[in-house]
Amino acid sequence: MISRRRFLTISAAALATPAMASAPVKWQGVAMGAEVSLTLDAPPEIAKTAIAQVRQLLVECESLFSLYDPFSALSQLNKDGVLQRPDPKFHQLITRCDRMHRATNGRFDPTVQPLWSALAQGHDPYPVQHLIGWEQVTFTPDCITLGAGQALTLNGIAQGFVTDLATQVLVDAGLTDVLVNIGEFRGNGRNWTLGVSDPEHGLVQTRMLRNRAIATSSPTAMTLADGQPHIVNLQGAGQPLWSTVSVEADEAVTADALSTAFCYADAYEIAATLRATDGAPTAICVGHNGSITEL
Repeated sequence: MISRRRFLTISAAALATPAMASAPVKWQGVAMGAEVSLTLDAPPEIAKTAIAQVRQLLVECESLFSLYDPFSALSQLNKDGVLQRPDPKFHQLITRCDRMHRATNGRFDPTVQPLWSALAQGHDPYPVQHLIGWEQVTFTPDCITLGAGQALTLNGIAQGFVTDLATQVLVDAGLTDVLVNIGEFRGNGRNWTLGVSDPEHGLVQTRMLRNRAIATSSPTAMTLADGQPHIVNLQGAGQPLWSTVSVEADEAVTADALSTAFCYADAYEIAATLRATDGAPTAICVGHNGSITEL
């Protein structure tokens, strides 16, 4: 996947301790541009088989969604402007992108990639502004087509999408108590306690996660050229309104996209979007002064 677009601000390792006599099975690795981990309350042999299945899934998803792999489906789409017969997972994620673009009134827009690249290289972004616009993208199960000169990044949603896929793999394997971290977190079965942190203010909240997901974005934790936040405002100039936004929802894919979109949205807009979005999402927004707004 492309280099991290945000500081990972959920500290699960120390807080997600299972209330059971035997220690859980844990696996850690790197995938989708982030450190990933699985925590499974399961017999070792069953857990070993399930972990192998998740690892294979991660390999498949890297081959679909990576911007760094020149042979990935996403790289081919960006190069050619068209992707014939996309993998069903790729089409499914593009469909979710469309849904989240509409839900956020355009704040979530994967066509930001040319603008992001220009800012990262210190170039004038004006010449690529016309390339931004999800409405130029057309897609069916048989073909995905970009507007002339467009390129996509799925970095604001793919980690959540794969988190959901991995969770389903574990559930299908018969595991009920699992915590999946693939850049975003999803906890199933029993209660999992996670901490929400801000790069400037440290741990600001703890949340109890049960059959829910949580995703976090901190736009200024990494900067581009000239100090530009690595999460870009598509609807004008100015700095992000929040230091950190953490969104909880039924699915990690929803939480991931919303946490990205909300960085430049005020509390009123966030609340309205949450009410209109499936999955009963909620948000924790950390102000630049450390104040907490829960929506």
